[in-house]
Amino acid sequence: MLNILWPIFVVLSIFFAVISGNVENLNRAISTSTEGAVSLTLTLIGTTCLWSGIMEIASNTKIVDYLAGVLKKIIKYLFPNINKNENAQKKIIMNVIANILGLGNAATPLGLQAMEELQKDNIEKDKLSNNMMMLIVLNTASLQIIPTTVIAIRTSLNSENPTKIIFPIWLSTICAAIVGIIITKLLIKADNN
Repeated sequence: MLNILWPIFVVLSIFFAVISGNVENLNRAISTSTEGAVSLTLTLIGTTCLWSGIMEIASNTKIVDYLAGVLKKIIKYLFPNINKNENAQKKIIMNVIANILGLGNAATPLGLQAMEELQKDNIEKDKLSNNMMMLIVLNTASLQIIPTTVIAIRTSLNSENPTKIIFPIWLSTICAAIVGIIITKLLIKADNN
């Protein structure tokens, strides 16, 4: 659908710029926006590389085992029967940590790897298991303590106070996670009955 909408918007924008005599403004906007896009991309790549590297180092140390111990009761509640698959548990924890650090780009591959591990335990391969649904909900809620990507974007756009959004992000992601978990647990319980 977006493959159809975006070209229509572009053609309409050019058409109206020509009709209204704003071709010069259109050219300036194109130049400015592409420059901003490249600058933002470089900022995000740097931030993502840094934290992805830290996450890779953490995954090869005992830090993940320590965090798994801390999060074990929560993970056990959210993902019943996960103890059978150590790899899935490790990938889920790494995914949750990446989300907590606000690294959506680093969390995505970890989430996909966790989903592959959960699929191995899935009896009905053409349907999502309860654990897989919970992982999707947690990723969608994206509980964040340090929203590094948003801070990097605000910094690249010369925000006077790029960290000002931390409290609203805490509030919104905690509420989204709690509501998502409760609704998912209720739907899973209703489905099992």
